[in-house]
Amino acid sequence: MTGSETVPVGVFVATSTPPERIPALAASAERLGFGEVWVAEDYFCYGGFTGAALALGATENVKVGLGIVASVARHPAVTAMEIATLARAYPGRFIPGIGHGVPFWTDQMGVTAKSPLSALAECVDGIRELLAGGTVDTVGKQFTFRSVTAAHRPEIAVPIVTGVLGPKSLRLSGRIADGTVMSVLAGTAYLESALTHIRAGMAESGRTEHLVPTFALFSIGKDSRQARAAVRPALASYLTAVGAHNPLTAAFGYNDHIADLLPQGPDKLAGALPDEWIDTLAVAGDPDEVAARITELRAAGATSVVLSPVNADTAGDELELTASAVLPRLG
Repeated sequence: MTGSETVPVGVFVATSTPPERIPALAASAERLGFGEVWVAEDYFCYGGFTGAALALGATENVKVGLGIVASVARHPAVTAMEIATLARAYPGRFIPGIGHGVPFWTDQMGVTAKSPLSALAECVDGIRELLAGGTVDTVGKQFTFRSVTAAHRPEIAVPIVTGVLGPKSLRLSGRIADGTVMSVLAGTAYLESALTHIRAGMAESGRTEHLVPTFALFSIGKDSRQARAAVRPALASYLTAVGAHNPLTAAFGYNDHIADLLPQGPDKLAGALPDEWIDTLAVAGDPDEVAARITELRAAGATSVVLSPVNADTAGDELELTASAVLPRLG
């Protein structure tokens, strides 16, 4: 297998990963036949663009995604410069992702946008024009460009994806972006709902194609019960972080139940999660179950499923097992 052209499954390099380990992890993912490698920019861990550069430099064919950087963390002209640098050095292999940013982190930096939708639109539009060779001279609600031109435009068009959750943001993504990165916890019901908003936005701008890489908490083993149990602590942590009122779990009607469970705290919450939630909100189990789950997500609209191993100590072995027992079933 050579990667992204044939295998709709990627590997996520967690931001807790020491940056010096990124090249080896990316190279291993490509060697095993995974189609994509994704890095991120969770402030204040490894840098998103430098992480992507490390992954790209260690691989030959696999596509490397960056999901995601905050629109307000850099001026869009600087973001465009970073994108163009990697896109020229590794033509056709880099997928940059941009989003609103986690409010807690942007508040720490004092850069939270007054209008997140306007900031994202101005950011993506400005970057797209610069990458196309244009000169941007605009004053927007969030960003000002004064006769900015990119010195090194990419020779191959670069897909720009967003990472957003809510209906208005999803519609905007469909209108202005080439794809939308779906967060972990994005199960089939959320995917189907999100795509209705994305497609509405696509219709507004006449777009006909949209990438939907879907991140998933991941655990696999020959012992299904052990693998499913392993994903519980990570799932509980994410549910605690997103809270009871979020669109990801609202799509399944879980939010009232989550509100009842959250006071228990993450440790007790992990054991209290209904088994059904492991099935709907994660990719976990034996190879048969993992293959079936990936197939379900793809059928719901995911263009690729990006696996995020929940146990760093066993991640290598789990990806080896996935490569041998799951990837051959997927086309």
